Amino acid sequence: MRFGLFGSAQARRGEPDADSGVGFREFVDYNVEAESLGFVSTFLVEHHFTGFGQISATLSLLTFIAARTKTLRLGTAVIVLPWHNPVLLAEQAATLDLLSQGRLDFGIGMGYRYKEFAGFAMSMEEAEARFDEALTVMLKSWTSDERWSHQGQYWRFDDVVVEPPTHQKPHPPLWMGAGSAASIRKVAALGYNLLLDQYSTIEEIVERIAIYKAEVERLGRRFDPMSVGVTRSINVLTSPADLQKAHENRIAAKRRIDRLTVRPDNLNAQRVSSDETISASALYGTPEAIARKLETLRAGGAAYILVNCPAGAAGLRRFAQEVRPAFADAQTLQPA
Repeated sequence: MRFGLFGSAQARRGEPDADSGVGFREFVDYNVEAESLGFVSTFLVEHHFTGFGQISATLSLLTFIAARTKTLRLGTAVIVLPWHNPVLLAEQAATLDLLSQGRLDFGIGMGYRYKEFAGFAMSMEEAEARFDEALTVMLKSWTSDERWSHQGQYWRFDDVVVEPPTHQKPHPPLWMGAGSAASIRKVAALGYNLLLDQYSTIEEIVERIAIYKAEVERLGRRFDPMSVGVTRSINVLTSPADLQKAHENRIAAKRRIDRLTVRPDNLNAQRVSSDETISASALYGTPEAIARKLETLRAGGAAYILVNCPAGAAGLRRFAQEVRPAFADAQTLQPA
């Protein structure tokens, strides 16, 4: 198995003399240390209008991390295409890919939080059509050396050639988040890598990997276990009281997200997980307990785990020392 990072920084508002950048700078240091510990990648979220300062300018922060690291793959999990001008986004992504000498992993999605679509004054019903058109434009931007034009439902570009070119050819690897069987098969059909969320149960993750693998092989391609990134929250804890508190904090954080997610008409209320599922999906507990869950994931085909560590750098070090050696491959164990 290989291990990367998944998550977000926070830049909180405060008094006039408060330093809102502390959380971002600490997150950059966290990524630098993760590289030295042998983690192979970092995947950052994109969110807006939360009130608790999640990452919004994902590519900007990844560019800063790129300047502080040498080998760490730089992932987005995910950039929500419906919200972006696809040509400007293609230019920004290509710039990061060039500056990092080809370390960008471009994760994309349609978005799911109602409050974000409402904030952009955009209907969620348009998300799929906007996503498809934006993706078409971005692929054209990265792969065409000649000038071209586009006139679509949402975007129009006249006689453009998009610069700069990407370092990776024909473009950075594309990753897509998916959960339903139909959406997973769509990712496989497009030939992209798959990102699986951190709140689904281990059983659901194993089932989704199987769906993706079967579809890839049905289409005549070889399945690469590293083409599926499984996000998990990890926290090494030996005290029952600490474990209970960690689960309470995780449930509270998920409920805070739910309040940003659910539409007034409740049409997407199925995204709200039970407290039991939220707890069961986390890899919390003793090193032995976490190892058992990782072994179940490995047996189910998971080879690439993207960890979100609520305990920060100290928790990441403990996981790297007490759990990961039994699962990491030789490349992961080599320090950067």
